[in-house]
Amino acid sequence: MSGANVTPSSSSETTPDGVPGSAPAVTLRVGFIGLGSQGAPMARRIVDAGFPTTLWARRPASLEPFAGTGAKVAGSPAELAADCDVVGVCVVDDAGVEQVVAGEAGVLARLAAGGVIVVHSTVHPDTCRRLAEAAAACGVSVVDAPVSGGGPAAAEGSLLLMAGGEPAAVERCRPVFATYADPIVHLGPLGSGQLTKLLNNVLFTANLATAAGALALGRSLGVDTARLAEVVSHGSGASFALGRVAAAGGTLDPLASRAGALLQKDARLLAAVAEAAGVPTGPVMSAADDALELMDHRRGEPARP
Repeated sequence: MSGANVTPSSSSETTPDGVPGSAPAVTLRVGFIGLGSQGAPMARRIVDAGFPTTLWARRPASLEPFAGTGAKVAGSPAELAADCDVVGVCVVDDAGVEQVVAGEAGVLARLAAGGVIVVHSTVHPDTCRRLAEAAAACGVSVVDAPVSGGGPAAAEGSLLLMAGGEPAAVERCRPVFATYADPIVHLGPLGSGQLTKLLNNVLFTANLATAAGALALGRSLGVDTARLAEVVSHGSGASFALGRVAAAGGTLDPLASRAGALLQKDARLLAAVAEAAGVPTGPVMSAADDALELMDHRRGEPARP
């Protein structure tokens, strides 16, 4: 992953060809699938930037916020793909990605040669590689580009985007990425973005355990939890995870209900990648397992809603 290319962008000034202040020479037609809490604001940024945009969603309610915009609605992923040059996918898991891309009436059924599929979902790198093999037979490229920051960052255009794939394919998509992401980091070949996102998420999960543990220890020793968190947030022990735990009153319960299943999934994926590579996961996975234990979403147990 050496030689990563980090490109900050100013999405508010970027036109559909990616050149600030210029009239677009060639406008990419963009499709977007996955209009959840993060995908919906990403898609809205694309629409508002002026790209011809087509949307598809399993639930009609997901499309309601786009009524009255310039976005078109397709009846299937294949129908969407027939009208697009770049298709972004931001669904929940590996099975969902494979279904909308390679399943019956999936994107690959009708995306023209030269098109690019962008996997924004956080999935196993091998899922992206399998899809890339199938896509290559159609003359289509795949870029893995998971993002970090959540819905608020998507709405502001400040998501962190971690891309893996052929440089030409990543560069073709960059004007679209710039509508919702800053910075945009090209990490290397296909799968690099997913590996980086998984490492990021597992480290966050590990930090949740250590933050919750430190606050609990302080409470046991008679230190006010809120004041301890306030002090540490300005010290060398500060972390994003500490802020989230402190905001929840020192417990992981609210995070467990919102993100426990997703963090469990990502820990499993990274553990599987490391096992296949014969690489020990080390203390980061041990701490992440502690957090999953506290959230009652243990890595070795079946996923729960």
